[in-house]
Amino acid sequence: MTFDPYRTPGTAVVTGASSGIGAEYARRLAGHGWRLLLVARRAGRLEDLAARLRAEAGADVETLTADLGHEGDLARVADRIVRREVDLLVNNAGINGYGPFAEVDPGLLARVVTVNTLAPTVLTRAAVPGMLERGRGAVVNVASMLAFAGSLPPGRLPHRAVYGGSKGYVVTFSRTLAAELADAPVTVQVLCPGLTATEFHLTPGDESVAGEEERVHREGGMPPGDVVTASLAALRSGEVVCVPGLVEADAVERLRTAELALRTGAGASVAPRYTAVAPDPGAGPRSGR
Repeated sequence: MTFDPYRTPGTAVVTGASSGIGAEYARRLAGHGWRLLLVARRAGRLEDLAARLRAEAGADVETLTADLGHEGDLARVADRIVRREVDLLVNNAGINGYGPFAEVDPGLLARVVTVNTLAPTVLTRAAVPGMLERGRGAVVNVASMLAFAGSLPPGRLPHRAVYGGSKGYVVTFSRTLAAELADAPVTVQVLCPGLTATEFHLTPGDESVAGEEERVHREGGMPPGDVVTASLAALRSGEVVCVPGLVEADAVERLRTAELALRTGAGASVAPRYTAVAPDPGAGPRSGR
């Protein structure tokens, strides 16, 4: 399915809207006449953004201060989505929890899993039934290129075992749901940006970035406006996996081909390389010498 965000604006929910990619979605959608429900932890940032969008674009903007790492706040946002006729849901909120796995605080790692995997799952479940009933809708789940960075060692890349795993979930969840809804009037996209010029790397996620002005980490990266441009274009063209900087679009098809090759291992017989080294069950215990 495709979804044209420019043709018939409706109501959009954007999480993590107080800066970066989320704020850019809000600005872009407001400029095209969308009604907005913006969700983030930082009330001051949210209200400032809403005021600018009302003044500059005449936008209908509602804000909801919520921490999606807290069960009660997540439930409040989900309830608001169920009660609204939401046409577009952008699950953008995320935290990184970067650090060596054995050293990162377990509570922070649990928070990464909650914000990055549970929250988009719960909010997507809140939105999709209404979209199906009304015959129109789209969900954009923001993942990361680090979802595909599996065995690459830290160095230029961060220590990211839980973050990468959480974004791998977002990719698989989104692609699988998109396939499930392929014949339905609901579009699902997973957006996989690389390094982006936002505040994301300024905190591991235990605390919000302080201050009322948006900042950019030292490493720079792609401007968030370009990331959102790619996402909205991909909604119109029907790309399920949107990688803003990927020139070879057929790389996604090669990923599917590799997955099909792996699926040949779903048979009932064990592969020969495993049986070749298996001990003979009839043999007795070996001598220690």
